[in-house]
Parts: sequence; structure tokens; C-alpha cells
Amino acid sequence: MTTLPDYAERIEALAHELGLRYHPVEFELVPDRFMMETAVYGLPVRMPHWSFGVRYIRELVQRNMGHSRIFEVMFPGDPCKAYLVDANTLAENVLVVAHVLGHADFSWRNALFKRSMQMAGGRILEQAAGRAHRIEAALADHGQERVEAVLDAALALEAHIDVNRALHRITPPATPQHGEEVARKPDAFYSRWQTLPGETAPGKRDAPTPQHPEYDLLWFLAEHGRELEPWERDVFLAVREESFYFYPVFACQIMNEGWASYWHARLLREADFLPQDLYVQAIKAHSDVVRPHAAGKTLALSINPYHLGFSMWERIVDRRGLDAAMAICAEEDDFGFVRNYLDNELAAELDLFVYEAGSDGEVRVVSRDLHAIREAILAPKFNFGSPRVAATGIDEDGSLTLVHDHRSDGRGLDLPRAERVLGYVIELWRKPVTLHTVDDRGNKRELTKRPRSS
Repeated sequence: MTTLPDYAERIEALAHELGLRYHPVEFELVPDRFMMETAVYGLPVRMPHWSFGVRYIRELVQRNMGHSRIFEVMFPGDPCKAYLVDANTLAENVLVVAHVLGHADFSWRNALFKRSMQMAGGRILEQAAGRAHRIEAALADHGQERVEAVLDAALALEAHIDVNRALHRITPPATPQHGEEVARKPDAFYSRWQTLPGETAPGKRDAPTPQHPEYDLLWFLAEHGRELEPWERDVFLAVREESFYFYPVFACQIMNEGWASYWHARLLREADFLPQDLYVQAIKAHSDVVRPHAAGKTLALSINPYHLGFSMWERIVDRRGLDAAMAICAEEDDFGFVRNYLDNELAAELDLFVYEAGSDGEVRVVSRDLHAIREAILAPKFNFGSPRVAATGIDEDGSLTLVHDHRSDGRGLDLPRAERVLGYVIELWRKPVTLHTVDDRGNKRELTKRPRSS
């Protein structure tokens, strides 16, 4: 064997022997620039927006400073799609093949990924390309300025979905039927009264909209934005659908990267067909992937999910067995994984701690308590890493009220950033929008934006 396809075929056979299960994986060697663009956009073909260019420059700077290197990008689905950099060495791409098979097994096994596939289907790349094509058509029909304004608003809210609700939702009627969501049936007679200023239909009182705090903001704005055009709603729902696809990747990052790292190490170790020099080079690449901190540093102030996940899975398999590990893989996300399986012994072994940085730049260790460590790891992952904000009411004049559930996410808002996001939203809602929140000191604040014509 002298080529990557030779080794990949043998590694896949070994993976099946060891119990890995997955949808077929299509591997493709691509240029480094294509890999960079795919990693930044999140998909090979995606809706165009200026923010992706900003992310590309940031990634390029990190790359040139030696802080970032992308070995592969893998997309779960049926089939799975994996891109490998053609400039990688043969040993690095042999490791990447094994790593991708670990990812493919995780997405096949894990409940969150399964739910995502059931709701969205298993062909994300084709679906994303279709959405990008529709937005290109909107650009041609409505111009860059209008389409970009809609994308600004939608992408500013891309984290604001409710992952506990269905991807494809339908509007409940005024009187819920046993909590089920059923299709809305508009009444032509009553809709005539709704067009008269200050009038309501006789004998009918509408239930408040929404009937409960609605955290699925992308869906809510698309559904209830009275002045949105169909193509604008489509943009909001397209961004929402992609957020649903990305959520399992975000919510299971430590588990997923750790599982893939555990399996690439094990597959390489048990692949007796690998030449010794190639194995040594591949293991060197493995060490670079799962090291706890940046090269040349003796202290890490952020968690490497590969290192933490790999360490936890090795410990679980060693102490509980592979069958138990596979059951955990199927049932948990990072919240359950870290809270249930990161113990005091491993935290001490990995030298984990909670720290704070003073205004003068001094870093101080504030706790080695296991609960504090777990929550510090998980805090950035809550609600997609964004504040939890709900739509709570629409007034008769169309004014929208938003409420920040600061007690759940445990923080105040960055008020200048919140102002900018409201500025994007008002361009599409086209009626006053008020956000109730707290600042970084916990003081109640109320932010209101009005359309320019108001």
C-alpha cells in the first residue's frame, strides 16, 4: 500500500471490525484555500454575506500566526462528506481518515444528531446549495442592499432558535388543542375587521401573541412579521434551518471531537498494516491535535475540546468498557457528559481550574472546585453561547416586546451590541421593538428602537 485510498480501505474495514457504525463516507482531497473557506462558511456552498469575509480574515491571521490549522472538515449526513487538505502529508491524512470515521460513528449513534437528520434530512450540502441559489435569485430581483439588510437581521439572530421545538413548525390556533400545534385556518370574515383601525371582530377576543414566551425568534419573526415579503421570510427560515443543523455539532463538541480522537488513536494503534515510519508520523500529528495547550506554553487558559474529550473517553472505556461508552455516546450531549463523567481525579490530573483576569491583565486562580470547573466549561455552550431572549407580546400597533431571561443564562447583556442587533431587527419588523434586560451589573434596562419613519 502506497496511497491514501489503499490505507483508507483497510482502516474502514478495521473500524467495522471494532464496532464502528456509520453512513457511507465520501472523502475528497481539496486545496487548502477551499478548506479554509469551507471551515469559515460552515458549508462548502452557503448564502453570501459580508460577515463570512470578516471571519475569513480572522482565520487567516490566526493561521499565519501559527495558532490555527485545519486538517479536515466533515459533514454528517447520508452519505457523510469529508474534505481533506491535499497538502497534508500521507501520514496526516491517514490519521484524518480514522478521525472522520470516529465522527461518522458519533453522528450515526448520538440522539441529537439522529433527531437533526430526521427533521432536516441527510443531505445538508445539497439543501444549503439550494438555499444559496434562492438567495442569489433574491439578490438579482431585489438588489444587494435589501437582501443584505435581511441577512444582517437573520444572521444576527442565528443562535436564537428553540432546539426543543420542531424544525418544521405550524402556527397554533387561538385556542390550543391539548398543547398540539395545528395548522392555522384564517377566517375571511374576521380578517376584514382586522384591517379597520381601532376595530376588533365582534364576539371574538384573540389570544395573546405569543401565548407563551417564544424563544424561537427566527421562526416567530418570519411567522408574525406583518410586513415581511415572502422572500424575506424565506431568508429567515433558511438561516433557522441551518442553525438547527449546526446545533448538535455545537452542543456535542467535546464529546464528538474526543470520540473521533479516541478512535483515530485506537485505529492507528491496531492497524498493523501501517509501516512503522508512517505510524510514528501519524501519532506525532495525533499529539499535536490532543495537546492541552498551545506550543511553547506551560499554562492553558482555555479548554482544548479534543484534549478534554479524548481524556474523558479513554477513562470511560478503560473503567466502564466500550459498550458503556457507546451507550453514553448515544444518550448524552456535552452538558450531561461533563457533569456526569468529569470527576475530581481527572480534573486534578488535567490541572483544571477556574480563573479570572483583572483589569490590569493579572490572571488569578479562583477555584478548583469540581462543580465550578464543570460549569465554567459549560457556561459558553448554554443556548448556543448567546443570551436567552423571548418574544412575549405584540401590541395592537404591531410593537414587539422582547424579554431577556437573564436568570437562566446568568448574565447581563452587552448593551451596545444589543442596540446593534435591535437595529437590524427593526429594519425587518418595521414597528417599534422594546427589549427588557439587565446590564452587566444586574441593573434593569429597557432598550427601544423605532423605525426611521416613526
